[in-house]
Amino acid sequence: MRIPFKYTVRSLYARRLTTLLTVFGVILVVFVFAAVLMLAEGLRKTLVASGSDDNVIVIRESSNTEIQSFVSRYQAGIIQTLPEVALNREGQPLVAGEVVVLINKNKRGTTLPANLMVRGIAPKSLAIRPAIKVVSGRMFETGQTEIIVGNDVSKRFDGCGLGETITFGMTDWTVVGIFEAGGASFESEIWGDVDQLMPAFGRPVYSSMTFRLNNPSSFDSMKERLMTDPRMTVDIKRERQYYDEQSEATASFIKILGTIISIIFSLGAIIGAMITMYAAVANRTIEIATMRALGFRRRNILAAFLVEAIVISIIGGALGLLAASFLQVLSISTMNWNTFSDLSFSFSLSSTIILQALIFAVVMGIAGGFLPAVRASRIKIVEALRAE
Repeated sequence: MRIPFKYTVRSLYARRLTTLLTVFGVILVVFVFAAVLMLAEGLRKTLVASGSDDNVIVIRESSNTEIQSFVSRYQAGIIQTLPEVALNREGQPLVAGEVVVLINKNKRGTTLPANLMVRGIAPKSLAIRPAIKVVSGRMFETGQTEIIVGNDVSKRFDGCGLGETITFGMTDWTVVGIFEAGGASFESEIWGDVDQLMPAFGRPVYSSMTFRLNNPSSFDSMKERLMTDPRMTVDIKRERQYYDEQSEATASFIKILGTIISIIFSLGAIIGAMITMYAAVANRTIEIATMRALGFRRRNILAAFLVEAIVISIIGGALGLLAASFLQVLSISTMNWNTFSDLSFSFSLSSTIILQALIFAVVMGIAGGFLPAVRASRIKIVEALRAE
């Protein structure tokens, strides 16, 4: 004989104050847990959004990032003549040699410096990355000391607003435009003419080469051919893969640290649930004994108390997720541990995070309710009635 679910609902309502306190504890833990996962997911999405499976990035062999890489002009010339490179309407190859350098600038309203990524781009760079749009001002003119900055950079760093001047590479650069990149990491960069930035930083070689494939399925054969060419000491990756790898170090650090904090908080929530359930068992001894006398078995009592704990955890988990979902309107910045540059991104909630957070909440509920449920199921009828 099974105990009806409405008995569980009435029991929770009868103890609504303690139930609410326990739910609140679960809400806090799930909120922290979900926020950590959303933070790591937001970072990953921001970086992955920077890449495209149609684009290929070429960096020096054994380099992890463009910052550490260099590609000689001789190697760049070979890449430009690859048959796999897509052509534009004028029949010109969609390939761009770029230089990437870090500079140090203060954030607005503070004396706190942070690393900014400066990217020297070629005329074909925007055609390769069509998501880039200048939303304010204009595109810089080649041959001029003009730059455009990402939307996030313009808001957060001194001298990076439209019409302002910023100094780096022993040169004054005028901000003539602000661009957006669909939430990609490029919005945390400064872009200028590669032929102006290379001499400003004393760079005779490119940091990377990026090109559009005319047929994405030709990537593997093209990579195999270039990797065996003794002239090309380079590493070749799809652009999306490259930027996905850029998120691994920082995202892993956030997840590990956040999970440790969440586990510590969850221990408090589990203990709180145990106290609540033990109190419920102590206050319902005669009630439990009566159910046993009516024919309900121990496993029915055990299941009923576990269901109560799980219901509390699911309610708390759902509300914790609801509260965490509002974090998506916030934008924060951190250091990308691969490039050591400042990166701005937003919290991101996904179906996987929702599932993980609810499972986490249910596990807390079972852990907090199991021992009290076992205690309730082992109450002896005669002793309970005699004690009453």
